[in-house]
Amino acid sequence: MNEFIRAREVRAVFPDGTSEVMPTAAALRKAQELGLDLVLIAPTAVPPVAKAVDFGHYQYDQKKKQHDAKKKQHVVLVKELKFRPNTDDHDYDFKKNHAIRFLQDGNRVKAVVQFRGREIAHADLGKKLLMRFAGDLTAYGSVEGMPRLEGRNAHILISPVKAAGKAATAGPPPPAHMPPPQSPPAPPAQS
Repeated sequence: MNEFIRAREVRAVFPDGTSEVMPTAAALRKAQELGLDLVLIAPTAVPPVAKAVDFGHYQYDQKKKQHDAKKKQHVVLVKELKFRPNTDDHDYDFKKNHAIRFLQDGNRVKAVVQFRGREIAHADLGKKLLMRFAGDLTAYGSVEGMPRLEGRNAHILISPVKAAGKAATAGPPPPAHMPPPQSPPAPPAQS
């Protein structure tokens, strides 16, 4: 209500669709005659815009719009995958497929290589593993920086690709050990 006191005139919008510029007190009186409240809609406009509505219903509509907007938004999570410097190929492929699924869902992936004991002396193995991992996921995501060593962990962050994300949803490529599908042989030509 303080905004109304400061403004001498408002553009009042009424339920029948009419709008007119009038003194604030007159607009308030007219809204009360209709059994409605005068709600400030656009305080920065010149003159400010006020609408005659049922305030309880107006609040309900605003909460409903906020709830619907919250339902439609997608929260981007950071999914973390942990490796060791001597992770086996099968375990690596298994985690790579998880990363592909996370990236296709629109989440970021943080790959971490943990070093234990004397493994820290071979930090280059962990960085190689992370670079291989980032290289395998280039079709699904983009790398944010180079692998970094912090304490006993090396990590890299991969974000989903926005433009090619739709094309990448067809699924992971077939494993390297499977031959590509071949077309059937053509029948022999008759003479």
